[in-house]
Amino acid sequence: MNTACSGTAMRADVVIIGGGPAGMMAAIAAAEEGASVCLLEPNERLGKKLNITGKGRCNLTNDCDLEEFLRNVPRNGRFLYSAYSRFTSADVMVFFEELGVPLKTERGNRVFPVSDRAFDISGALERRLKKLRVSILRDRAEALMIQDGVLRGIKGEKADYEAGQVVVATGGVSYPLTGSTGDGYRLAKQAGHTVQEPRGSLVPLCAAGELCASLQGLSLKNVALRVYENNKKIYSDFGEMLFTHFGVSGPMVLSASAHMRHFDKKQYRLEIDLKPALDEPALDKRLLADFAKHANSDFINSLDELLPRKLIEPFVLLTEINPHQKVHDLTKEQRRRVLTLLKALPIEVTGPRPVAEAIVTSGGVTVKEVNPSTMESKLLPGLYFAGEVLDVDAYTGGFNLQIAWCTGRLAGKSAAGEI
Repeated sequence: MNTACSGTAMRADVVIIGGGPAGMMAAIAAAEEGASVCLLEPNERLGKKLNITGKGRCNLTNDCDLEEFLRNVPRNGRFLYSAYSRFTSADVMVFFEELGVPLKTERGNRVFPVSDRAFDISGALERRLKKLRVSILRDRAEALMIQDGVLRGIKGEKADYEAGQVVVATGGVSYPLTGSTGDGYRLAKQAGHTVQEPRGSLVPLCAAGELCASLQGLSLKNVALRVYENNKKIYSDFGEMLFTHFGVSGPMVLSASAHMRHFDKKQYRLEIDLKPALDEPALDKRLLADFAKHANSDFINSLDELLPRKLIEPFVLLTEINPHQKVHDLTKEQRRRVLTLLKALPIEVTGPRPVAEAIVTSGGVTVKEVNPSTMESKLLPGLYFAGEVLDVDAYTGGFNLQIAWCTGRLAGKSAAGEI
């Protein structure tokens, strides 16, 4: 059945709010079930945020089993058991390859399009929507239309959209320029839902002191990172990071931030292992060899082979060794201080950057008020939620997009099944 217009109102079986990954998948799933579907998206382009994920490459899922998936969803993972079981990462891979997008699997079971182009993913979804005759309308949802406790549709800025089934897939509040402006939270509250305060996950981190600011713009590759919560190690990673004027960012730091969830109650510290390929005895031998080579040099001039140039002066400051002390005068204790800092350069974290700078929003519609088997509201029949608007979020590696795909598909199919 096609959507139909009546004056300034449009009628459809299902209205989807949001043209991101969860919304597009919900629209496709509902239309495949034979429903007439109207998709509301205020942006000129669908999948605006999707197109910048993975540095434009789009890590669309993680090729893992259910238990591994749930281990990577620290917030309300069990809520996703049914959604994932019905549309697994393997199903997602088949889905996109059948849409003509060849895929590849990289380190950590991360799945990307062979082309390394996120636009190939969003383009395939748009072609599928068009083939299924989903009506895509450039409008923003203002309010739910509820009459006598019954959901009647959506009031938009430009028109009304009459429907008995509505899927809210508006995303969170991260990257607001992509359209994630918190509209879904407002609609959920209108229906009586509780919304957990949104905050950033996969977000850059602010640091105390002047070290990071002095290193602004320096990128470190092939280093190890450890995260401590109240002096207990809770996470470690290996890869790339970046110093900024406010603290630290980069792939490793964004991943680490997802494990740092209690800034109001706990203290966090990062330690950077600048020489992860060498254990302490091997690194000590390296130091002895380097110092022997530069025995008559000033200490500050002996570190060129160990550290990036921009890091040398701040590093020397941290050792509390006189930069102009001759290397042959360094004591065993001073050498030990250098070794310790090379293996554990400390950064005291004061908190995350604002949620608008996060890749993913943590918080959202309380999952206890949503049926995990259908994604339908327990408070207002006919209302469904999918994707980042829900209070679920995951670590990096394709898990957050997998949440969008599987909850979107389940919401769309469930909504169409109620027609």
